[in-house]
Amino acid sequence: MKKAITKTTSPLRIYCDIFGHNYEMTKKVTSHVKEYTCKCCKRQLTTNSNGKLTELTPKYEEINTTLADIYTRRMSRLKQEAFSSSIY
Repeated sequence: MKKAITKTTSPLRIYCDIFGHNYEMTKKVTSHVKEYTCKCCKRQLTTNSNGKLTELTPKYEEINTTLADIYTRRMSRLKQEAFSSSIY
């Protein structure tokens, strides 16, 4: 006997299905990698290595946090080097 598959759809989800998602940037990981969230249905996306939008899975969340840490360390190191070289 098969179970009936019910799909819960909210009115906002139906709006996104008809008119498309309304994404806003929620987090800037680096200058090239960003995270987006739909204002209506709260769907989360991120940019992958090819620059295309993909679903934000736990794997991509971990990648983005590691990438953000590396990026901030590098930027602070470059600013510090530029500051120390401008003194001399």
